Amino acid sequence: MVASNRLAGRHEDHAVPIPGSDERVLRTAVLYGANGAGKSNLFKALSYLKAVALDTRARNSGTGREAFRFGEATDAPTTFDLQFIAGNKLYRFGMKIDDERILEEWLVLVDGNREKPLYERTTTADGAVSIRASGLDGIRVRALATVGGPQNQCFLATLQANLEPPDFGDELRDVIDWFRNGLRLIAPSDIMATLGHSLARHPDLLSFAGDFLKASSTGVDHLQISRGAVTQEEMTRLLTDRYRSRGVERPADQNGTAIFTLGEGDTIVATRSSGMERITIQSAHEHQPGNVVSMDLGEESDGTRRLLDLIPALHDLHTRGGVYFIDEIDRSLHPMLVRNFVEHFLRSCDRSQRQLIMTTHESNLLDQELLRRDEIWFAEKDPAGATHIYSLMDFKVRNDLEIRKHYLQGRFGAVPYLGDPGRLPAETNQTA
Repeated sequence: MVASNRLAGRHEDHAVPIPGSDERVLRTAVLYGANGAGKSNLFKALSYLKAVALDTRARNSGTGREAFRFGEATDAPTTFDLQFIAGNKLYRFGMKIDDERILEEWLVLVDGNREKPLYERTTTADGAVSIRASGLDGIRVRALATVGGPQNQCFLATLQANLEPPDFGDELRDVIDWFRNGLRLIAPSDIMATLGHSLARHPDLLSFAGDFLKASSTGVDHLQISRGAVTQEEMTRLLTDRYRSRGVERPADQNGTAIFTLGEGDTIVATRSSGMERITIQSAHEHQPGNVVSMDLGEESDGTRRLLDLIPALHDLHTRGGVYFIDEIDRSLHPMLVRNFVEHFLRSCDRSQRQLIMTTHESNLLDQELLRRDEIWFAEKDPAGATHIYSLMDFKVRNDLEIRKHYLQGRFGAVPYLGDPGRLPAETNQTA
Protein backbone atom coordinates (compact mmCIF):
# COMPACT_ATOMS: atom_id res chain seq x y z
CA MET A 1 0.00 0.00 0.00
CA VAL A 2 0.96 3.62 -0.27
CA ALA A 3 -0.19 6.75 1.48
CA SER A 4 -0.33 10.00 -0.41
CA ASN A 5 0.21 12.58 2.27
CA ARG A 6 0.68 16.32 1.86
CA LEU A 7 3.43 17.13 4.31
CA ALA A 8 4.15 20.67 5.44
CA GLY A 9 1.50 22.18 3.20
CA ARG A 10 2.71 20.79 -0.09
CA HIS A 11 0.39 21.07 -3.06
CA GLU A 12 1.32 17.82 -4.82
CA ASP A 13 1.09 14.21 -3.69
CA HIS A 14 4.09 11.94 -3.36
CA ALA A 15 3.84 8.24 -2.62
CA VAL A 16 4.92 7.25 0.86
CA PRO A 17 4.99 3.51 1.69
CA ILE A 18 2.63 2.10 4.28
CA PRO A 19 2.52 -1.54 3.34
CA GLY A 20 2.87 -3.34 0.03
CA SER A 21 -0.25 -4.61 -1.64
CA ASP A 22 1.24 -5.98 -4.83
CA GLU A 23 3.34 -9.08 -5.44
CA ARG A 24 6.43 -7.27 -4.19
CA VAL A 25 5.51 -6.69 -0.57
CA LEU A 26 7.09 -3.61 1.00
CA ARG A 27 8.33 -5.13 4.25
CA THR A 28 9.93 -2.06 5.73
CA ALA A 29 10.49 1.62 5.01
CA VAL A 30 13.47 3.45 6.48
CA LEU A 31 13.31 7.25 6.29
CA TYR A 32 16.49 9.37 6.45
CA GLY A 33 16.94 13.11 6.59
CA ALA A 34 18.75 15.92 8.33
CA ASN A 35 17.56 17.24 11.67
CA GLY A 36 14.55 19.46 11.00
CA ALA A 37 13.95 17.96 7.54
CA GLY A 38 10.43 16.86 8.46
CA LYS A 39 10.83 13.11 9.09
CA SER A 40 8.81 13.30 12.28
CA ASN A 41 6.11 15.27 10.47
CA LEU A 42 5.11 12.06 8.72
CA PHE A 43 4.87 10.34 12.09
CA LYS A 44 2.84 13.24 13.49
CA ALA A 45 0.55 13.24 10.45
CA LEU A 46 -0.29 9.56 10.89
CA SER A 47 -0.74 10.05 14.65
CA TYR A 48 -3.16 12.89 13.99
CA LEU A 49 -5.06 10.93 11.35
CA LYS A 50 -5.40 7.96 13.70
CA ALA A 51 -6.72 10.18 16.48
CA VAL A 52 -9.21 11.84 14.12
CA ALA A 53 -10.48 8.44 12.95
CA LEU A 54 -11.02 7.12 16.48
CA ASP A 55 -11.72 10.00 18.87
CA THR A 56 -14.73 12.25 19.30
CA ARG A 57 -14.26 16.00 19.60
CA ALA A 58 -16.17 18.55 21.61
CA ARG A 59 -18.37 20.81 19.56
CA ASN A 60 -16.85 24.16 18.60
CA SER A 61 -13.37 22.92 19.61
CA GLY A 62 -12.00 23.00 16.07
CA THR A 63 -10.11 20.19 14.38
CA GLY A 64 -6.83 20.52 16.26
CA ARG A 65 -4.80 20.52 13.06
CA GLU A 66 -1.37 22.18 12.81
CA ALA A 67 -1.32 24.32 9.68
CA PHE A 68 1.81 24.82 7.59
CA ARG A 69 3.10 28.21 8.68
CA PHE A 70 5.76 28.88 6.06
CA GLY A 71 3.51 29.12 3.02
CA GLU A 72 1.82 32.20 1.63
CA ALA A 73 -1.65 30.95 2.62
CA THR A 74 -1.32 29.62 6.17
CA ASP A 75 -5.10 29.20 6.37
CA ALA A 76 -5.20 26.85 3.35
CA PRO A 77 -6.84 23.48 3.99
CA THR A 78 -4.74 20.42 4.84
CA THR A 79 -5.35 17.21 2.90
CA PHE A 80 -4.67 13.62 4.02
CA ASP A 81 -5.03 10.61 1.72
CA LEU A 82 -4.05 7.24 3.17
CA GLN A 83 -4.19 3.78 1.60
CA PHE A 84 -4.06 0.64 3.73
CA ILE A 85 -5.07 -3.00 3.76
CA ALA A 86 -7.68 -4.17 6.25
CA GLY A 87 -9.36 -7.56 6.16
CA ASN A 88 -7.52 -8.38 2.89
CA LYS A 89 -9.09 -5.40 1.14
CA LEU A 90 -7.44 -2.17 0.00
CA TYR A 91 -8.99 1.09 1.20
CA ARG A 92 -8.41 4.81 0.73
CA PHE A 93 -9.33 7.05 3.63
CA GLY A 94 -8.81 10.76 3.55
CA MET A 95 -10.03 14.20 4.44
CA LYS A 96 -9.61 17.88 3.71
CA ILE A 97 -9.73 20.08 6.80
CA ASP A 98 -9.21 23.59 8.06
CA ASP A 99 -8.98 24.87 11.62
CA GLU A 100 -12.72 24.67 12.29
CA ARG A 101 -14.23 21.84 10.24
CA ILE A 102 -13.67 18.75 8.14
CA LEU A 103 -14.48 20.14 4.71
CA GLU A 104 -14.38 16.79 2.90
CA GLU A 105 -14.01 13.14 3.97
CA TRP A 106 -14.02 9.90 2.03
CA LEU A 107 -13.65 6.16 2.44
CA VAL A 108 -13.11 4.20 -0.78
CA LEU A 109 -12.75 0.49 -1.47
CA VAL A 110 -10.06 -0.08 -4.13
CA ASP A 111 -10.41 -3.13 -6.36
CA GLY A 112 -7.70 -3.18 -9.00
CA ASN A 113 -8.19 -0.08 -11.12
CA ARG A 114 -11.72 0.46 -9.83
CA GLU A 115 -12.70 2.54 -6.81
CA LYS A 116 -15.99 2.05 -4.98
CA PRO A 117 -16.89 4.97 -2.67
CA LEU A 118 -18.24 3.65 0.62
CA TYR A 119 -19.11 7.13 1.85
CA GLU A 120 -18.34 10.72 0.91
CA ARG A 121 -18.86 13.65 3.24
CA THR A 122 -18.87 17.40 2.72
CA THR A 123 -19.29 20.27 5.18
CA THR A 124 -20.52 23.72 4.20
CA ALA A 125 -19.20 27.01 5.54
CA ASP A 126 -22.13 27.25 7.99
CA GLY A 127 -21.31 23.79 9.43
CA ALA A 128 -23.96 21.67 7.70
CA VAL A 129 -22.69 18.10 7.22
CA SER A 130 -23.85 16.02 4.26
CA ILE A 131 -22.87 12.34 3.92
CA ARG A 132 -23.52 10.09 0.94
CA ALA A 133 -23.22 6.49 2.17
CA SER A 134 -24.31 4.58 -0.91
CA GLY A 135 -21.58 1.95 -0.47
CA LEU A 136 -22.33 1.10 3.16
CA ASP A 137 -24.57 -1.65 4.48
CA GLY A 138 -26.76 -1.52 7.56
CA ILE A 139 -29.93 0.41 8.34
CA ARG A 140 -28.49 2.16 11.40
CA VAL A 141 -25.31 3.22 9.57
CA ARG A 142 -27.33 4.73 6.74
CA ALA A 143 -29.68 6.44 9.18
CA LEU A 144 -26.73 7.99 11.02
CA ALA A 145 -25.30 9.16 7.72
CA THR A 146 -28.49 11.14 7.06
CA VAL A 147 -28.03 12.90 10.42
CA GLY A 148 -24.44 13.86 9.62
CA GLY A 149 -22.63 14.71 12.82
CA PRO A 150 -20.42 17.48 14.23
CA GLN A 151 -18.61 19.58 11.63
CA ASN A 152 -15.23 19.02 13.33
CA GLN A 153 -15.56 15.26 13.82
CA CYS A 154 -15.01 12.58 11.18
CA PHE A 155 -17.76 10.13 10.33
CA LEU A 156 -15.75 7.12 11.56
CA ALA A 157 -15.57 8.66 15.03
CA THR A 158 -19.27 9.56 14.91
CA LEU A 159 -20.10 5.93 14.08
CA GLN A 160 -18.17 4.63 17.09
CA ALA A 161 -19.78 7.17 19.40
CA ASN A 162 -23.34 6.27 18.41
CA LEU A 163 -23.42 2.64 17.25
CA GLU A 164 -22.15 -0.75 18.41
CA PRO A 165 -19.58 -2.72 16.33
CA PRO A 166 -22.17 -5.29 15.13
CA ASP A 167 -24.02 -2.40 13.43
CA PHE A 168 -21.01 -1.32 11.36
CA GLY A 169 -20.85 -4.13 8.82
CA ASP A 170 -17.70 -6.02 7.89
CA GLU A 171 -15.93 -3.30 5.92
CA LEU A 172 -16.36 -0.47 8.40
CA ARG A 173 -15.51 -2.81 11.27
CA ASP A 174 -12.26 -3.85 9.54
CA VAL A 175 -11.31 -0.24 8.80
CA ILE A 176 -11.91 0.92 12.38
CA ASP A 177 -10.05 -2.09 13.77
CA TRP A 178 -7.07 -1.27 11.53
CA PHE A 179 -6.85 2.25 12.90
CA ARG A 180 -7.29 1.02 16.47
CA ASN A 181 -5.12 -2.11 16.45
CA GLY A 182 -3.39 -2.42 13.08
CA LEU A 183 -1.56 0.93 13.05
CA ARG A 184 0.85 1.29 15.99
CA LEU A 185 2.97 4.40 16.51
CA ILE A 186 5.96 4.59 18.86
CA ALA A 187 7.45 8.03 19.53
CA PRO A 188 11.06 8.50 20.71
CA SER A 189 10.00 9.24 24.28
CA ASP A 190 7.22 6.64 24.52
CA ILE A 191 7.32 4.30 27.50
CA MET A 192 5.17 1.21 27.25
CA ALA A 193 3.02 1.74 30.33
CA THR A 194 1.17 -1.51 29.68
CA LEU A 195 4.35 -3.61 29.45
CA GLY A 196 3.92 -5.33 32.82
CA HIS A 197 0.31 -6.18 32.05
CA SER A 198 1.26 -7.53 28.60
CA LEU A 199 4.14 -9.64 29.92
CA ALA A 200 1.99 -11.07 32.69
CA ARG A 201 -0.81 -12.01 30.27
CA HIS A 202 1.41 -13.45 27.54
CA PRO A 203 4.12 -15.89 28.66
CA ASP A 204 5.37 -16.17 25.07
CA LEU A 205 6.08 -12.41 25.01
CA LEU A 206 7.85 -12.67 28.38
CA SER A 207 10.08 -15.46 27.06
CA PHE A 208 10.71 -13.64 23.76
CA ALA A 209 11.64 -10.38 25.51
CA GLY A 210 14.07 -12.10 27.88
CA ASP A 211 15.70 -14.09 25.07
CA PHE A 212 16.05 -11.00 22.86
CA LEU A 213 17.63 -8.94 25.66
CA LYS A 214 20.06 -11.78 26.40
CA ALA A 215 20.96 -12.22 22.72
CA SER A 216 21.54 -8.45 22.46
CA SER A 217 24.33 -8.53 25.08
CA THR A 218 22.51 -6.23 27.48
CA GLY A 219 23.63 -8.33 30.47
CA VAL A 220 20.04 -9.37 31.15
CA ASP A 221 19.63 -13.15 31.40
CA HIS A 222 15.84 -13.15 31.68
CA LEU A 223 12.91 -11.13 33.03
CA GLN A 224 11.06 -11.79 36.26
CA ILE A 225 7.50 -10.83 37.13
CA SER A 226 6.01 -10.48 40.57
CA ARG A 227 2.32 -9.85 41.06
CA GLY A 228 0.00 -9.51 43.99
CA ALA A 229 -3.39 -8.16 45.00
CA VAL A 230 -3.64 -4.52 46.08
CA THR A 231 -6.26 -3.08 48.41
CA GLN A 232 -7.85 0.32 47.92
CA GLU A 233 -5.85 1.67 50.87
CA GLU A 234 -2.59 0.40 49.44
CA MET A 235 -3.42 1.83 46.04
CA THR A 236 -4.15 5.23 47.56
CA ARG A 237 -0.80 5.14 49.34
CA LEU A 238 1.10 4.02 46.24
CA LEU A 239 -0.47 6.60 43.99
CA THR A 240 1.28 9.64 45.42
CA ASP A 241 0.31 13.15 44.45
CA ARG A 242 2.80 12.95 41.61
CA TYR A 243 1.08 9.96 40.05
CA ARG A 244 -2.44 11.12 40.85
CA SER A 245 -1.73 14.28 38.90
CA ARG A 246 -0.86 12.13 35.89
CA GLY A 247 -4.07 10.16 36.25
CA VAL A 248 -4.70 6.89 34.48
CA GLU A 249 -1.95 5.93 32.04
CA ARG A 250 -4.42 4.04 29.92
CA PRO A 251 -8.14 4.75 30.40
CA ALA A 252 -10.43 1.82 31.10
CA ASP A 253 -11.08 -0.17 27.94
CA GLN A 254 -14.33 -1.87 26.95
CA ASN A 255 -13.54 -4.67 29.43
CA GLY A 256 -13.14 -2.17 32.24
CA THR A 257 -9.34 -2.55 32.55
CA ALA A 258 -7.34 0.52 33.59
CA ILE A 259 -3.56 0.72 34.10
CA PHE A 260 -1.69 3.04 36.47
CA THR A 261 2.07 3.49 36.16
CA LEU A 262 4.07 3.72 39.39
CA GLY A 263 7.49 3.67 37.75
CA GLU A 264 9.63 1.77 35.26
CA GLY A 265 8.16 -1.73 35.09
CA ASP A 266 5.86 -1.12 38.06
CA THR A 267 2.13 -0.87 37.37
CA ILE A 268 -1.26 -1.37 38.98
CA VAL A 269 -3.90 -3.06 36.83
CA ALA A 270 -7.52 -2.52 37.86
CA THR A 271 -10.27 -4.67 36.37
CA ARG A 272 -13.97 -5.02 37.10
CA SER A 273 -13.76 -8.76 37.61
CA SER A 274 -10.42 -9.24 39.41
CA GLY A 275 -10.01 -6.03 41.38
CA MET A 276 -6.58 -4.42 41.62
CA GLU A 277 -3.24 -6.12 41.07
CA ARG A 278 0.30 -4.78 41.25
CA ILE A 279 2.67 -6.10 38.58
CA THR A 280 6.41 -5.50 38.87
CA ILE A 281 9.02 -6.44 36.26
CA GLN A 282 12.66 -6.96 37.16
CA SER A 283 15.66 -7.93 35.09
CA ALA A 284 17.73 -10.91 36.22
CA HIS A 285 21.52 -10.85 35.75
CA GLU A 286 23.38 -14.13 36.18
CA HIS A 287 27.04 -13.13 36.47
CA GLN A 288 28.03 -16.53 37.79
CA PRO A 289 26.19 -19.85 37.44
CA GLY A 290 23.46 -19.91 40.06
CA ASN A 291 24.19 -16.35 41.22
CA VAL A 292 21.24 -14.22 40.03
CA VAL A 293 21.00 -10.52 40.83
CA SER A 294 17.59 -8.89 40.30
CA MET A 295 17.36 -5.23 39.32
CA ASP A 296 14.47 -2.83 38.89
CA LEU A 297 14.05 -1.71 35.28
CA GLY A 298 14.73 1.85 36.37
CA GLU A 299 18.28 0.75 37.20
CA GLU A 300 18.93 -0.53 33.69
CA SER A 301 20.59 1.61 31.02
CA ASP A 302 18.57 3.89 28.75
CA GLY A 303 19.41 1.61 25.83
CA THR A 304 18.16 -1.54 27.57
CA ARG A 305 14.92 0.15 28.56
CA ARG A 306 14.44 1.58 25.06
CA LEU A 307 15.01 -1.87 23.57
CA LEU A 308 12.52 -3.40 26.00
CA ASP A 309 9.93 -0.82 24.94
CA LEU A 310 10.44 -1.83 21.28
CA ILE A 311 10.52 -5.62 21.73
CA PRO A 312 6.70 -5.98 21.97
CA ALA A 313 6.44 -4.37 18.52
CA LEU A 314 8.87 -6.93 17.11
CA HIS A 315 6.99 -9.78 18.76
CA ASP A 316 3.63 -8.42 17.62
CA LEU A 317 4.80 -8.09 14.02
CA HIS A 318 6.13 -11.64 14.14
CA THR A 319 2.96 -13.19 15.58
CA ARG A 320 0.05 -10.98 14.52
CA GLY A 321 1.07 -8.50 11.85
CA GLY A 322 0.08 -4.90 11.31
CA VAL A 323 1.99 -1.68 10.67
CA TYR A 324 4.41 -0.27 13.22
CA PHE A 325 5.92 3.19 12.82
CA ILE A 326 8.89 3.83 15.13
CA ASP A 327 10.16 7.41 15.15
CA GLU A 328 13.92 7.64 15.85
CA ILE A 329 14.44 3.91 16.26
CA ASP A 330 18.13 4.51 16.97
CA ARG A 331 17.52 6.61 20.07
CA SER A 332 19.78 5.31 22.89
CA LEU A 333 20.57 2.15 20.90
CA HIS A 334 23.94 0.98 19.61
CA PRO A 335 24.10 0.81 15.78
CA MET A 336 24.57 -2.97 15.91
CA LEU A 337 21.41 -3.34 18.02
CA VAL A 338 19.40 -1.29 15.53
CA ARG A 339 20.60 -3.46 12.66
CA ASN A 340 19.93 -6.63 14.65
CA PHE A 341 16.39 -5.40 15.35
CA VAL A 342 15.72 -4.80 11.64
CA GLU A 343 17.38 -8.08 10.60
CA HIS A 344 15.24 -10.04 13.06
CA PHE A 345 12.09 -8.46 11.65
CA LEU A 346 13.10 -9.18 8.05
CA ARG A 347 13.97 -12.80 8.85
CA SER A 348 10.55 -13.37 10.38
CA CYS A 349 8.65 -11.38 7.76
CA ASP A 350 6.57 -13.48 5.39
CA ARG A 351 4.07 -12.36 2.78
CA SER A 352 1.39 -11.48 5.32
CA GLN A 353 0.24 -7.94 6.07
CA ARG A 354 3.01 -6.61 8.28
CA GLN A 355 5.36 -3.68 7.91
CA LEU A 356 7.92 -1.79 9.95
CA ILE A 357 8.37 1.92 9.20
CA MET A 358 11.09 3.88 10.96
CA THR A 359 12.91 7.18 10.92
CA THR A 360 16.60 7.11 11.76
CA HIS A 361 20.02 8.70 11.37
CA GLU A 362 21.70 5.29 11.61
CA SER A 363 23.53 5.05 8.29
CA ASN A 364 24.66 1.44 8.81
CA LEU A 365 21.22 0.35 7.60
CA LEU A 366 22.04 1.77 4.16
CA ASP A 367 23.04 -1.60 2.81
CA GLN A 368 21.55 -3.15 -0.33
CA GLU A 369 22.14 -6.61 1.13
CA LEU A 370 19.78 -5.63 3.97
CA LEU A 371 17.22 -3.34 2.32
CA ARG A 372 15.82 -3.00 -1.17
CA ARG A 373 16.06 0.33 -2.92
CA ASP A 374 12.29 0.86 -2.63
CA GLU A 375 12.61 0.44 1.15
CA ILE A 376 15.05 3.36 1.57
CA TRP A 377 13.47 6.82 1.68
CA PHE A 378 14.72 10.36 2.18
CA ALA A 379 13.17 13.58 3.50
CA GLU A 380 14.42 17.00 2.49
CA LYS A 381 13.06 20.52 2.78
CA ASP A 382 12.91 22.95 -0.11
CA PRO A 383 13.75 26.67 0.27
CA ALA A 384 10.12 27.37 1.21
CA GLY A 385 10.32 24.97 4.17
CA ALA A 386 8.12 22.25 2.65
CA THR A 387 9.20 18.63 3.12
CA HIS A 388 9.63 16.39 0.09
CA ILE A 389 9.86 12.62 0.48
CA TYR A 390 11.47 10.47 -2.19
CA SER A 391 12.90 6.99 -2.59
CA LEU A 392 16.28 5.58 -3.52
CA MET A 393 14.39 4.16 -6.52
CA ASP A 394 14.48 7.71 -7.94
CA PHE A 395 18.24 7.30 -8.48
CA LYS A 396 20.14 5.04 -10.86
CA VAL A 397 22.45 3.07 -8.60
CA ARG A 398 24.36 -0.13 -9.18
CA ASN A 399 23.49 -3.18 -7.12
CA ASP A 400 27.00 -3.18 -5.67
CA LEU A 401 27.08 0.54 -4.87
CA GLU A 402 28.05 1.42 -1.30
CA ILE A 403 24.91 3.37 -0.46
CA ARG A 404 26.06 4.56 2.96
CA LYS A 405 29.21 6.23 1.64
CA HIS A 406 27.41 8.05 -1.14
CA TYR A 407 24.58 9.16 1.17
CA LEU A 408 27.02 10.71 3.66
CA GLN A 409 28.72 12.45 0.73
CA GLY A 410 25.38 14.05 -0.12
CA ARG A 411 24.69 12.26 -3.40
CA PHE A 412 21.06 11.53 -2.46
CA GLY A 413 20.42 14.72 -0.50
CA ALA A 414 18.66 14.56 2.88
CA VAL A 415 21.83 15.49 4.77
CA PRO A 416 22.59 18.67 6.72
CA TYR A 417 24.40 21.41 4.87
CA LEU A 418 26.99 22.56 7.33
CA GLY A 419 28.54 25.99 7.44
CA ASP A 420 32.20 26.70 8.01
CA PRO A 421 32.91 26.21 11.73
CA GLY A 422 36.01 28.35 11.30
CA ARG A 423 33.75 31.37 10.86
CA LEU A 424 32.23 30.92 14.30
CA PRO A 425 33.50 33.40 16.91
CA ALA A 426 36.47 31.96 18.77
CA GLU A 427 36.19 31.49 22.51
CA THR A 428 38.15 34.12 24.38
CA ASN A 429 39.79 33.71 27.73
CA GLN A 430 39.30 36.62 30.06
CA THR A 431 41.45 37.07 33.12
CA ALA A 432 40.95 39.42 35.96
